[in-house]
Amino acid sequence: MTSRVAAAIAAARAQGRGAFIGYLPLGFPDLQTSIDAAVALAENGADILELGPPYSDPVMDGTVIQEATQAALAGGFRLRDTFTAIREITARVDVPVVVMTYYNPVLQYGVDRYADDLLAAGGAGLITPDITPDAAADWIAASERTGLDRIFLAAPTSTDERLELIARSSTGFVYTVSTMGITGERAELDAAARRLVERLRAHGVQNACVGIGISTASQVEGVLEYADGAIVGTALVRALRDGGVDGLAETARALSAGAR
Repeated sequence: MTSRVAAAIAAARAQGRGAFIGYLPLGFPDLQTSIDAAVALAENGADILELGPPYSDPVMDGTVIQEATQAALAGGFRLRDTFTAIREITARVDVPVVVMTYYNPVLQYGVDRYADDLLAAGGAGLITPDITPDAAADWIAASERTGLDRIFLAAPTSTDERLELIARSSTGFVYTVSTMGITGERAELDAAARRLVERLRAHGVQNACVGIGISTASQVEGVLEYADGAIVGTALVRALRDGGVDGLAETARALSAGAR
């Protein structure tokens, strides 16, 4: 089965550029606005949408995203709303949608049921930040059965043995963590990200997309000198919070210019 995520990265590459991947939390500031925001992000340059169902204990997220996910939970977001949102988004735009989710909600829902419902809603795969391939046999099996992409994280601290496992187990792309720590904006991206991409290439990874700390068009441009995609989250969530869907669209246009 062809990966829709890998196809989107290949299409960007064919145009002589890197992929721009945009993250937004679902349910913020409310469910319908989060759907409209994701559509606006796709219409204003995002090659791949990364959508995060809010979770009560987001260990990886910085303040801006944490506050947004807490607001979404307070607003009554339910796990099943994930599939409702993706169904509407994929009916409106033709950009692959991957879900960035902690693993516990997937286990609670049922791994096979989650995979089936995600596929039925038009989703393309999962990014699972808090589970490693060696602990994800049930998800890997469900992914192989449904053709959904499974995107694991690689960090600068990962051993070569771990990188080999991640390279072998991931489809779509490998989520390459630029720095150790939480998401947010950083004035200067780590040289560690460049080194980590080189190490992943040595393990045969075709698509390495760098996230965490990328917040400007020039940072997007810098990352795409050596990586296949740049992932932006906090800057987009802040734009949505402060300027609504229009503000988000404007920020997305500016960031995607860095990919071109």
